[in-house]
Amino acid sequence: MTQPTPNPRPLRPLPALIFMSRWLQLPLYLGLILAQCVYVFHFWVELKDLIGAALGNEAALQHIFAAVAVPGAPVPNKLNETTIMLVVLGLIDVVMISNLLIMVIIGGYETFVSRLDLDGHPDQPEWLSHVNASVLKTKLAMAIVGISSIHLLKTFINASAYDEKVLVAQTVIHVVFLLSAMAIAYTDRITSVTHQESKSH
Repeated sequence: MTQPTPNPRPLRPLPALIFMSRWLQLPLYLGLILAQCVYVFHFWVELKDLIGAALGNEAALQHIFAAVAVPGAPVPNKLNETTIMLVVLGLIDVVMISNLLIMVIIGGYETFVSRLDLDGHPDQPEWLSHVNASVLKTKLAMAIVGISSIHLLKTFINASAYDEKVLVAQTVIHVVFLLSAMAIAYTDRITSVTHQESKSH
């Protein structure tokens, strides 16, 4: 028969105050939820304009052209495959940033503020069952690499409108993001192996 878990002893006033200070992060996560709402609104505005442009709505068409136009490059005058691709990449970019926000909101709250008690919930994210500060940091780094990839692809599609230095600089920045994510993942792997070995001794 399992023994009941003893009640934790109450904290002294100063440690209790310091521990309670974690709730100061709650307004930050609520703010990120509002930012998520802004991204959802932006996504549907862009999607509505894309559908309207495909159906021949002139105002939606002009908005799409303005959204994909590159400074110094000629503005498109018709809805072609490249224009549609740029708009869709913009929508994917919004979705990936939204995913990043979800990871920060849910994972950050679970790791740094309070448990969500989602064990056994059918909609519990797979990654949340083993989330900690290191795992969250690795997943955020990979999400940033994905977002950078979308931006780099959009730049390469309009490569003729950019200076060569801009293309090289964006490529170098993306490679730095990629190497940073790999370094974080490798460091996390070493830390996990070391932790498991120390527990086995």
